[in-house]
Amino acid sequence: MGQAFGVVGLEVMGRNIAQNIERNGFPVAVFNRTWAKSEDFLNGPAKGKNFKAGKTPEEFVKMIDRPRRILLMVKAGYPTDSTIQSLKPYLEPGDILIDGGNALYTDTERRIKELEGTGIKFFGMGVSGGEEGALWGPSIMPGGDMEAYKHLEPVLTKIAAKAPSDGAPCVTYCGSGSAGHFVKMVHNGIEYGDMQLIAEAYDILKNVAGLTNEQLLHVFEDWNKSELRSFLIEITTKVINFPDPDGSGKPLVELIVDKVGMKGTGTWTIKAALDSQVPVPTMAAAVDAREISMLQDQRKAAEKILPGPGAPKWSGDQKALIEDVKYALYCSKICSYAQGMAMLSASNLPKPDTDKGQELGGGKFGHGYGIKLDQIAQIWRAGCIIRADFLEDITQAFKADPKLPNLLTAGKFKDAIVKNQAAWRRVVSLGIQHGIATPAFSASLAYYDSYRRGRLPGNLIQAQRDFFGGHTYVRVDKPGVFHMEWKQGGSQILQEEGKARTK
Repeated sequence: MGQAFGVVGLEVMGRNIAQNIERNGFPVAVFNRTWAKSEDFLNGPAKGKNFKAGKTPEEFVKMIDRPRRILLMVKAGYPTDSTIQSLKPYLEPGDILIDGGNALYTDTERRIKELEGTGIKFFGMGVSGGEEGALWGPSIMPGGDMEAYKHLEPVLTKIAAKAPSDGAPCVTYCGSGSAGHFVKMVHNGIEYGDMQLIAEAYDILKNVAGLTNEQLLHVFEDWNKSELRSFLIEITTKVINFPDPDGSGKPLVELIVDKVGMKGTGTWTIKAALDSQVPVPTMAAAVDAREISMLQDQRKAAEKILPGPGAPKWSGDQKALIEDVKYALYCSKICSYAQGMAMLSASNLPKPDTDKGQELGGGKFGHGYGIKLDQIAQIWRAGCIIRADFLEDITQAFKADPKLPNLLTAGKFKDAIVKNQAAWRRVVSLGIQHGIATPAFSASLAYYDSYRRGRLPGNLIQAQRDFFGGHTYVRVDKPGVFHMEWKQGGSQILQEEGKARTK
């Protein structure tokens, strides 16, 4: 008998998830490019437990029972490709490689195709929850060959986080191909939106209402007992008034440079949304906000020469504003999740018939994943960064209507926005009046206002397009596709009732 599972990569995430697997009853073989790191692991956290380590890829692979289940926890990109190539000569048909890194889903598609003829199954698997989640229970998003998943399921259901309401493991088969990494990418896009929305709430309350960090701590603690209860609100209570360890007497958060880093997953989400023709303005605003934060030197120079609105100092009711900001955050958060779920829904559309992909303005194509939206919401209830109480409601909304066109139209969320939209509008207006940017609040509100209107000003844009490019238009009062010779004033019908006509 060999080891039941293999893990490649012994940085913190790899070490922790290996311990999680072993603790749940599955003997683990580990491999790291440098043997010293494997030795440190064996003599440290793995000591006395059911671990073995291979010095070479061949020795490592031979330690594992067939069909081999090998989890790669290495950096995305070239390191992942290099690791696959090092293991490939020793693998056999039916063996399963699982990429647990933050890989771009198109890379996962490529790797699946490259291994297709070998009989080796390749799985892209999103893992969310950070170091703590990896050790004690992450949210897990696997996608790939359904038959191969049956070999992974017994392990993954054991090591995944368990939802507090019903104890269900936070893992499900996400769908075919690169579905696992696509779902994780969308998760990260929602995460970007959530974090930006919380930052904007902080900005308004601190720099308009004048709340201290100690007061903000109490606000976030109260919010974490409400419909906003979530991991990101919870950790905000931990950092908002944390004292500077250097003894300055200031909260540490106020001494942190306001340049936000990113590893690219948010940008991937925006690009994928553009390809899918799915609007994601809340996520896009969050990515834009991070990019503008990086222009710190320019912003400092601009602050000296570009004036704001010059509004008088705010002197309103703090308690009332706190309540308004709470509901502006809640309504905007609904929009962020609605956009993410819309992306997942669009990804279920069939793939294009050719390799040419999708042409702008043509029919919409997806990836044919077969993602079940209620199950994705369900596995995000615990373990992951965007876990929040209202994911229970999202789960129920998609269980009740798997073809729900948009989360905004689901009863509970529709009612919440109808009830609280006045507060939302007041907060966005207040930010404008005082020169405080609220890009994600504003983009979320614009998304809602656009989605709820049966007629938008796109008719004018389509007329402009037809004027300069002959792009045609359809009319509201009769069927057909038309082109107007705008300079001559002559209209020509190009298509009526499915029959094409020449100009």
